[in-house]
Amino acid sequence: MANGFTEKKKIILCPNAESDAGLEMTLRVNGILRGLGRQTAICPVFDNQVSHMGVASTQQEIELTQLEDALPSSEMIITFGGDGTILRAARAAVDFGIPILGFNMGGKGFMAELEISDAPLLEAAAEGKYGTEQRMMLDAEVQREGETVYRDFALNDVVVRGDNKVIDLTLFGDGHRITRFSGDGAIIATPTGSTAYSMAAGGPIVEPSASNIIITPICAHILEAKSFVLVSDRSVSVEIGWRKHNPAYMSVDGSEHFTLLDGDKICVRKSAKYTKLVRLTERSFYEKVSKKLGEQL
Repeated sequence: MANGFTEKKKIILCPNAESDAGLEMTLRVNGILRGLGRQTAICPVFDNQVSHMGVASTQQEIELTQLEDALPSSEMIITFGGDGTILRAARAAVDFGIPILGFNMGGKGFMAELEISDAPLLEAAAEGKYGTEQRMMLDAEVQREGETVYRDFALNDVVVRGDNKVIDLTLFGDGHRITRFSGDGAIIATPTGSTAYSMAAGGPIVEPSASNIIITPICAHILEAKSFVLVSDRSVSVEIGWRKHNPAYMSVDGSEHFTLLDGDKICVRKSAKYTKLVRLTERSFYEKVSKKLGEQL
């Protein structure tokens, strides 16, 4: 594998206190890395968990650092949790080009490279002996009366949903109508996000290193409603309510809901940003799918 860096900067540890109880794994990895001569910074990614992390400081002396403060002098982020923790870290890291190494602490964890039993591989990571994989992202914006009123970017997906009511949706690719249906909403996903909400809604599984845009209806009230896999350079737009308007919202990577008004136009396209994920093992994507979804397939 290629050498990941030439000079030793900090390695950021981003725990999810709900998944890593008492920060047990975080502190274990912190000790391993410091024993290998690496500087570390423990940075919360969920603000509401900071008080829980303070409890862990009685087990091992730690100092919590703001992620934004640590990023400029760091070369890698290690997360402890599930894919949601990686998504949160990715939002902060993307503009710095810092790769993320995920420890899976429970759920499916499709983006996580390591399981708890893989801790010995940290020595290779500390020495820069790792590869990286680029993951496509999406830019999303809401246009209202000719102006952009909301803008965000996603590693997993952009979701448009009705607020407890069925909504009418028309989706376009480069201005050409792709599909029209009534239902609970639609998911516009990256290949990385194809194993998340999109898959649960019946969408296809796409290799995460691919470059595609996946459109998946949510509980469509029409038998012919299908998922579409588009080339990545399509500009996807969504219009709501050709018959009647019901309350709707948009969510980006599971973020807080943005309320959509009548006449709003949602535009989604491939982003110039990429998320970098660290690769230390030889596990293929197919192995992960078989292991994590085998019981359901």
